[in-house]
Amino acid sequence: MLTSLKGKSVIVTGGSKGIGRGIATVFARQGAKVTLAARNEADLKKAASEMEGDVRTEVCDVSDWDSVKKMIDSTAEAQGGLHVLCANAGAFPQTKMVDMDPSEWDQVMATNLRSSFLCVKAAIPHFEKAGKGRVVITSSITGPHTGFPGWSHYGASKSGQLGFIKTAAMELSRYNTTINAVMPGNIYTEGLQDLGEDYLATMAASIPLKRLGDVEDIGNAALFFASDEAGYITGQQIVIDGGQILPESLEAMEEI
Repeated sequence: MLTSLKGKSVIVTGGSKGIGRGIATVFARQGAKVTLAARNEADLKKAASEMEGDVRTEVCDVSDWDSVKKMIDSTAEAQGGLHVLCANAGAFPQTKMVDMDPSEWDQVMATNLRSSFLCVKAAIPHFEKAGKGRVVITSSITGPHTGFPGWSHYGASKSGQLGFIKTAAMELSRYNTTINAVMPGNIYTEGLQDLGEDYLATMAASIPLKRLGDVEDIGNAALFFASDEAGYITGQQIVIDGGQILPESLEAMEEI
């Protein structure tokens, strides 16, 4: 059993939907004091109302330094400090390079990669005050391990996050703080619900475990990285994908 996170102060960016909501649900269930941060106030209130536990919300644009600093400082004041930062917010529009306006590239980089840096930077004084801290970044298998047409910017940003945590791990060590990344594969979220059962079945068929992941599968991995038991792990990443990246061909799946 993992060391209890009861009473610990946790921030989850992008916490109103999808994987972020799953991460927040897992931490709240463990008795943590959880702040959901996202742009849309209505989505935040809805998510918080449907969660059990000590959950509050903060409207925040994670690509903007002033907004991020205000959110983190306000959370630390309300929750008696900050112990865990889950930098999960992300954008994933699907546009092939030939059709992509450069501004879309910049926006995805700002939301996915710049935000990771801004959130960690803003959290450092609070980790220093607490004497320790944990950071969990939500990366992806897309970029570091796989590619998909239309996601050149998304893949680049997710690969960039893994580069970021390597040096960040060294710089954060002086604050007794670790930083690691979870790398989801195909996870069933609100964004997949409208794709149809046939499409979802095709996705599941490409995964050795024959199912899409659940958002709480990612939350459980984040919970481990936030625990005392993971205190000697930093600058690392873990893939949570049901074995999705393992088959070298479709034929390999037919042999299972």
